Amino acid sequence: MAATARLPKPVSEAWHWQLQAACRDVKASRFFHPENERGSARENRERRAKRICQDCPVMRQCRAHALKAREPYGVWGGLGERERRDLIASSRAA
Repeated sequence: MAATARLPKPVSEAWHWQLQAACRDVKASRFFHPENERGSARENRERRAKRICQDCPVMRQCRAHALKAREPYGVWGGLGERERRDLIASSRAA
């Protein structure tokens, strides 16, 4: 069962930043890997997704959400899955 306690409440004020996101009209497959995607294919997809995040006006909000909710998959706020796991682990250690 997914841990949903960390997610924002289901009201528009908690999610309004998503309306400004650079990825809003981009297919989710750009940010989330298909089953069994490995190696250079995964790295290339993730790099393309991160390029979209670079100029996003709400990248900080997106990243903060992903870290707070501990989003396990995809690229959020310019960070890949491993990068988020590492940041969460280092903040726990501190």
